[in-house]
Amino acid sequence: MKRQELMVAAIKNGTVIDHIPSNKLFQVVRLLHLEDKNVEPEVMIGYNLPSKKMGNKSIIKISEKFFTDAELNVLSVVAPNVTLCVIRDYEVVEKKCVTLPQEIIGIVKCGNPKCITNNEPMSTHFHVTDSKHGIIQCKYCEKEQKLDTIKLV
Repeated sequence: MKRQELMVAAIKNGTVIDHIPSNKLFQVVRLLHLEDKNVEPEVMIGYNLPSKKMGNKSIIKISEKFFTDAELNVLSVVAPNVTLCVIRDYEVVEKKCVTLPQEIIGIVKCGNPKCITNNEPMSTHFHVTDSKHGIIQCKYCEKEQKLDTIKLV
């Protein structure tokens, strides 16, 4: 039996975001603003890689960049089961899982076309009403939405 290995360049210091569903990769890139031309660190993206756990997955490695818990928890809006590894001197020093915050501000678009956030220049604001089933509710019009059907602002 022939064994195949995937060699992905190691980073000395930074953050690895692993177990991203491949269909959510570009939403994660957008949420973290990694597509901005002014991004300083090196970013390595692996798309549609084989995974025993998920079938296929995507991964992002960001050199010399460390995120706050609040920044990372935003990822739970589009990819609730990602694993985050903090790397220092080529070693994993910390592993984290993202958690859904109780409030989601300025990230998700309200699905109600009559909502004030879709008609006035203001940030959206949602409360998580059921984290187990991924249900959020708009603070302004009270429309509920499932996280797997949301659109980003």
